[in-house]
Amino acid sequence: MANKIGKILVVDDNVGIRKALKILLPLHFAEVETIPSPATIVSSIESFHPDVILLDMNFNTSINTGNEGLFWVSEIKKMAPEIEVVLFTAYADIQLAVEGMKRGAFDFIVKPWENDKLIETLKAARDKARKVVRQGQQPGPSTPSTGSGTGNGEGSMFWGTSTAMAAIRKTVDKIAPTDATVLITGENGTGKDVLAKEIHAHSARSGKPLVAVDAGAITETLFESELFGHVKGAFTDAHTDHTGKFEQADGGTLFLDEIGNIPPHLQAKLLRAIQNRSIIPVGGTQARPVDIRLICATNMNLEALVREGRFREDLYYRINTVHIALPPLRERKGDIVPLAERFISDFALKYHRSISGLDDGARAVLEAHRWSGNIRELQNCMEKAVILSEGNTLTAKDISIDSQASRPERGFDDGRDEETLVKEAMQRCGGNISAAAKMLGISRPTLYSKLKKYGL
Repeated sequence: MANKIGKILVVDDNVGIRKALKILLPLHFAEVETIPSPATIVSSIESFHPDVILLDMNFNTSINTGNEGLFWVSEIKKMAPEIEVVLFTAYADIQLAVEGMKRGAFDFIVKPWENDKLIETLKAARDKARKVVRQGQQPGPSTPSTGSGTGNGEGSMFWGTSTAMAAIRKTVDKIAPTDATVLITGENGTGKDVLAKEIHAHSARSGKPLVAVDAGAITETLFESELFGHVKGAFTDAHTDHTGKFEQADGGTLFLDEIGNIPPHLQAKLLRAIQNRSIIPVGGTQARPVDIRLICATNMNLEALVREGRFREDLYYRINTVHIALPPLRERKGDIVPLAERFISDFALKYHRSISGLDDGARAVLEAHRWSGNIRELQNCMEKAVILSEGNTLTAKDISIDSQASRPERGFDDGRDEETLVKEAMQRCGGNISAAAKMLGISRPTLYSKLKKYGL
């Protein structure tokens, strides 16, 4: 057959399936290899350099949760993100399919398969993989990014189904390939660090480091040394040269988390480095150029801090080229259960537990909780539930959360007319959008849309 292009690696423990695919796939692709276990995936990637991996989801006959396949999707995409993964399973579970694709899988094929559908899917995955390589990413293991905790499963972004997240995803698709500076705002636990990783992963700098800095945790005396580095002898304990975070991120992305906590007198030094794209190490005399893409994040209202004189206006505008406001989890109620199920899958694999999901009672408890700690709180709750549960399905008894925290704050959940609540909040806050949104427990964009809706 003409035009046989692409290399396919099949990972399946069923010898009959491997033999069948070894006959079918070479009719359509240049090279095909099969292996019975994911244990040799790493060495096969290094030696064979496949365009696509057709990956079975279950390799243990006693466990059919798909967790092993999900684990290897994540591992493959971290090690060699240019390789496309097509999942292969005998269980037509749409939730599992969605979960695998959220982790980076290209598509999902159900056994017994239709030959035409399988070939069509593999060719589409091959074309996407080869396009990535043509654009400059070489096959083989990639350099892993460095960064802070994920707060969102295995580190990949969970977009969910809300309108707000769909708009953010559209924005990210547009700005990720650029070098635009990004400011991410949102409450604690909303996944600001995960979004920063998502932007970096889809940028032209993805092969270079993502260096994360918790700006609020750096003491004032070490601020310059941590960010700009120091030379030997610069101060008493400077026994060797130290490379700062700016230089560590050279060629890649610098993620400054909790930037609102930086004292004003240090903000000037940060602004100078950002403007000049160069740094001078403590004790040094020569400026060193740095090539970075800057992403900042905060849970604070920087506009209010600027008005109060606690945050430099020029720095605010310098870091605010593109502003992304992550909504709290209580504004994404439809995403609570899918997120919980994602965490259950992760932790069941981590702790070797066979847990299939949530019963109706557990779902009701999760959806009724306010989640003031957002995704991070939900993640911690699911980890505890997986560890302590004695069954294969999590029940309401397994969900340990503060009942007081479950009670909604005064806002749209208290049964009163929404328009009345919005009017009252705006009146009590003197027309201050930020204050009214905070009182109502919603984001500024959500409040803007409601003001427009009611002509206020």
